[in-house]
Amino acid sequence: MRIVIAKCSVDYSGRLDAHLPEAKRVLMLKGDGSVLVHSDGGSYKPLNWMSAPCNLQISEPSAEESAEGISQIWTVQAKKTNDCLVIRLSEIYLEHNEELGIDPGLIKDGVESHLQELLAEQVTSVLGASWTLIRREYPTAIGPVDLLVRDQDGKPVAIEVKRRGGIDGVEQLTRYLELLGRDPLLDGLRGIFAAQEISKQARTLAEDRGISCLVLDYDAMRGMDDAEFRLF
Repeated sequence: MRIVIAKCSVDYSGRLDAHLPEAKRVLMLKGDGSVLVHSDGGSYKPLNWMSAPCNLQISEPSAEESAEGISQIWTVQAKKTNDCLVIRLSEIYLEHNEELGIDPGLIKDGVESHLQELLAEQVTSVLGASWTLIRREYPTAIGPVDLLVRDQDGKPVAIEVKRRGGIDGVEQLTRYLELLGRDPLLDGLRGIFAAQEISKQARTLAEDRGISCLVLDYDAMRGMDDAEFRLF
């Protein structure tokens, strides 16, 4: 990872043309080759960028550009398209290189994984006395579904557990159900989308696809709050 803080202007050409006038910005060159241009605002989103695969060429400015105060020109050319990002640097305030190593990837939220563990342990108390756990992390070709259980009729039910249930979670469970439904041993399979909070849009999508929604009480499940003794 290479990070440069510099006064620069930026021009992008290709599917669209865009220009950023000269200002102090952060330039980020990632290990995969992508280049991002950030300002001090705008949250995580860069002002402009070039995704990998691309090539970066650093060149000297022309005499005319040098007279305008430009010291370096970065030309970032996409490999598969004609898109091109040209960054003209006039002053560099900081430059730092850091080897980040191999990223382990996203690790499941601690609360989310604990919810899954608690639900597996409390299948009968949360879902019903006749429900049984088949397996946690039941494998599919695209990754494991959180829980596979059997309902009171002995039918298989795939459960995806989230801390906050959004549309992405419903789409994920839909893909699992499609793959698991091909197994004749799981005839009659249905799904439950379980979370501490489920958005209105996610609930609407789930119900439209025949997926049940289950709101989980995390505090009650871990014994810190007994819902039976609440006034409200």
